[in-house]
Amino acid sequence: MVEILLSQHKVPSLPTPELLGPDEVVAVVDDSPEIVLLLSHYLGSQGFPVVCAGNAREFYQLLHTRKIALVLLDIELPDQNGNEILKDIAPTHPDLGIIMVTGTTDIQVALNCLRHGADDYLIKPVNIKQFVHTVQSTLEKRRLAINSLIFQQELQKTNTRMRFLHHLNLKMNTAYLNTVELRGILQAILVGITSEDGLRFNRAFLALFNTTNGFLEGKLAIGPSSREEAGYVWNSIKEKGLQLDDILEDIQEKSIGEDVAVNLIIKTLRVSPEDHDHVLIHASRTNESIRVQNGKADNCRVPEELLGILGESSFVVVPLYAPGKALGVMIVDNFVTGAPITDEDVNGLQIFASQASLAIEHSRLYETMAEKIEALEVVTQELEKSKDLLIEAERTAAIGHMSAQLLHAIRNPLTSIGGTSRLLAKRVTDQYVTNFLNIITQETNKIENILEDLFSFVEEKELTLENRPIFSIIRKSIMIYYMAMKQNKIEYTLDLEGVGPSLAVDENKIRQVFLHLVKNSIEAMPKGGSLQIRAKEDGTFVTILVIDSGPGIPAEALPHVKDPFFTTKTYGNGLGLALVEQIVERHGGRFTIQDGAAGGTVATVSLPKVTSSPAS
Repeated sequence: MVEILLSQHKVPSLPTPELLGPDEVVAVVDDSPEIVLLLSHYLGSQGFPVVCAGNAREFYQLLHTRKIALVLLDIELPDQNGNEILKDIAPTHPDLGIIMVTGTTDIQVALNCLRHGADDYLIKPVNIKQFVHTVQSTLEKRRLAINSLIFQQELQKTNTRMRFLHHLNLKMNTAYLNTVELRGILQAILVGITSEDGLRFNRAFLALFNTTNGFLEGKLAIGPSSREEAGYVWNSIKEKGLQLDDILEDIQEKSIGEDVAVNLIIKTLRVSPEDHDHVLIHASRTNESIRVQNGKADNCRVPEELLGILGESSFVVVPLYAPGKALGVMIVDNFVTGAPITDEDVNGLQIFASQASLAIEHSRLYETMAEKIEALEVVTQELEKSKDLLIEAERTAAIGHMSAQLLHAIRNPLTSIGGTSRLLAKRVTDQYVTNFLNIITQETNKIENILEDLFSFVEEKELTLENRPIFSIIRKSIMIYYMAMKQNKIEYTLDLEGVGPSLAVDENKIRQVFLHLVKNSIEAMPKGGSLQIRAKEDGTFVTILVIDSGPGIPAEALPHVKDPFFTTKTYGNGLGLALVEQIVERHGGRFTIQDGAAGGTVATVSLPKVTSSPAS
């Protein structure tokens, strides 16, 4: 008896295509027609193809004529006990799922079934939820076991190949670690593909995407440029007894020579990344290997131009791919022997291409790191030379402007006090009072002298003008803030070609100008942005523009930004732009600051090409 309540229990459909193979069925074996009918009906409603048997004889007939994936086997059959059938079929049909169905609740019976090879068992009356779970879990377990066996067989077939590739990769890793330059790495890759104890292809070509213009361009090749040359090249290697280790070791020394002709062939290759159906671009875009046979390939175009460059109509294209980007492709063929390229060859090449991709990406990362280290060294040197420049400039400007302001603010009251005391001293006849007035006069004179001395001490000295390349000065100033811009995620662009025109300037003072302007731009972009410095020339002036993408200057503040002690910052004395204007004007130039057309701020410094005597 089976408890089936379809109206009360909505069981989701089982993923039948994933659980059963082609033409596979589920067998229901029971001597009760009612149970057979009900179980068959439910399994059929779930999409399972079902066959039925009422006794052992009918079941054995089905077992020999149909592909049975799972059998629901009743223990009490009229012609043979289900346990005997279980002992018979379990060893001979390891891929068959077996669920025993019994009317007894004896736990020992269930354990015997499991011990003899059953996957599970059900007790009559069968509960629908338990039935669904048991059938699905048994089929899933069976499918996993079959897949595992298939994978194991595939691994066993490729075991020898993998051992070889592992050994080859170890050799190649040694080459990568000993060869920093990208060309050396690429040579090692192609030698590994074409050598006798490598992958044994006749020729290997490598093309990489140009990081500047995006075009796929031929870079390097290994192999003979003609069939006539092939015998000489590889016979020479055999005569020398060179193995893969020897060839890789001799790459830098060029002991076997460089295949000049075949390299000239590949360097004529140049393909636009927009040519999507081109076989090379298609392989890199889809990250799939493409086999070209007699000049034809599936789902893409093989141009006659490419066939002409290679001089061969059958080859395989394998993409080189790093995370998130295509690096290029390898093209390999059996140009000399004409041997067919098998699936096993392609699989080995793909594994090797993965290693090659890592090597190329490693080399590029190394180059990038070297560039950054070099830039940091320049920054360090400039910081070491100029670490006190900003502090000194800010301090000098502050003292100078404070002294000027104090002299102006205090001189008039002091003059009044001193003049009044002198006048009273002449008119007062009381000597006692006169002595006090003289003291006031003397102390007033002392204060005036102190103010004059202070102002003279910080007063701007004459500029030391020398002809200096202005663009080099600007670059040095920018490099001081290299780390600050990186930390603030500010992208900077220097549209300055070469060293620039030589101007008669005081280098330290002009560096102060650009240090202040760049510093202001960085402080205006605490959450990142862009900083651009560009220059233009006319007949008399060189004009440098410092453009940032910050919030700009409020309209009400713009007229006052160059005033001493005016600032919108929480910290700072507001002397930076005042000092910039003073230095530029003393060089005979002009300084302006305004909002940019697209937002941000534009600071403009115009310096004369011919500087007259510096302004005092």
